[in-house]
Amino acid sequence: MHKGMYNNGTVHYIITDTNDQTHADIITQRQDWKVELAPPLSDTPNEALQTVYTFTDGVEGDGIHGYQQEIFSSTPVQTDEYSALGSITHVLWKIGQVPEVLDSVEIIMEAEEDGRIKLEKTDIVINMAQIIWPEGQMVVKENKTITDDMTYGGGQILDIDTEEMTVTFIAHRGWGSDGKTIYYIVTDATPTRSAQMMGVTDAPTAANLIDKVAAADLFQFSNGIKGSGPVGFQAGIAAAAPGDENYSPMWRIFMIEWNDPENAKLLETKADIDAFQSEDLISVNLARPMNSDHIVNCPFIDPFQ
Repeated sequence: MHKGMYNNGTVHYIITDTNDQTHADIITQRQDWKVELAPPLSDTPNEALQTVYTFTDGVEGDGIHGYQQEIFSSTPVQTDEYSALGSITHVLWKIGQVPEVLDSVEIIMEAEEDGRIKLEKTDIVINMAQIIWPEGQMVVKENKTITDDMTYGGGQILDIDTEEMTVTFIAHRGWGSDGKTIYYIVTDATPTRSAQMMGVTDAPTAANLIDKVAAADLFQFSNGIKGSGPVGFQAGIAAAAPGDENYSPMWRIFMIEWNDPENAKLLETKADIDAFQSEDLISVNLARPMNSDHIVNCPFIDPFQ
C-alpha cells in the first residue's frame, strides 16, 4: 500500500493500473509490484475521475516521484465524487519558494493563488483504489477460508497490515479472451447494492463508463456448470487481458444464460461465446442489477509475482 492524504487525514491506497507507460514503470519499481498498462483509461470521462495531486519536487517523501505524499480530492465518504481513477495533476514548487508539506486540496489551491507553486494538469490516469480513509476502510472478510465454491459476499480483503503496508485480496480466477488463465481482484463497484453484496467500495461515478471504451467487457454466467463465478457458476471470461491494447481494469458486466442449462459446456474464450451465441445456445445480455448501470473495478493481477 501507499500513503496519501485527504484534508490532513491519512489515506492508504493501492496502485494497479495506469494509461501511462512511464508512470507504470516508475511505480512498479517503487512498489515492487507490477502496474499494468491500461490504454483505454485515456478515454475516461471527467465524471468518472477524481483529481489526485502528485509532487515532482519539494519535500522528500514516499510519494510516487519520491516527494511528499499524494493529495486526493475525495474519499469513499464523498460517495457522489469518489473514484478509484485518479486524474493526475503535478505540483511543482516555484524557484525561490521554501517547500513544505501541503496536506489538502484547499491548501494546494491557496499555495497556487499565492504564487508559490505551479499546477500542471496531465492526461495521466491511475487506478488508485483506497483501502483505508478518514472515517472508514474496506471490509475485511471474517471467514478467511478460501475454497473454489466460496461466494463473493462478505468482503474481498483477507488482511490489512498498516505496519508492513500490505493488503491481501482474494484473487478470483477467470479466462482471458484467448483462454489463458487470469486472476483479478475486486476493489469497488456500482450500483450500491452490488458493491454491498461483494463487500467492496461503493463508487457511483463509475456508472459514467457504461458506454465508454474506458471500460472493457467481462462475461459472467447466470446458470450452467457450477463453479467459482460470482453467482455460483463457471468462472468468467474477459474480453481483454494485460498486454492487450483494450485492457482496462474497469469492467462492463455481461451475463450469459444457457438456454438449456442441462447441456451447458465449459466456455473458455471469447470465440467460444461468439460461437455458442450464433448457434442460439446461449443468451448474452448487459447486466443491469436493480435496473442500474453496472461497472466493477477488477484489476487483473499476477498473484505469483
